[in-house]
Amino acid sequence: MLTIQTRVNDDLKIKADALFKDMGLTTTDAVRMFLMQCVNLGQLPFVPTGKKPNIQTLAALNDDNDNTYTNIDELSELWK
Repeated sequence: MLTIQTRVNDDLKIKADALFKDMGLTTTDAVRMFLMQCVNLGQLPFVPTGKKPNIQTLAALNDDNDNTYTNIDELSELWK
């Protein structure tokens, strides 16, 4: 059996530990379940999404090149 190590900030670790404890799991159990689901599904078990830009971010991007972006879907076109 191998060991996987990862670094996360203290706040994330504390919140995740508490969440999993309420479910009767350890963080190690949850990570193992996540990895098993990835392998079983052949993909991530969820669709990753980014944070939506706030009004200030949209305004800054629109001012930059006289664009009229109104939501994250329009901005995602920039990275296709």
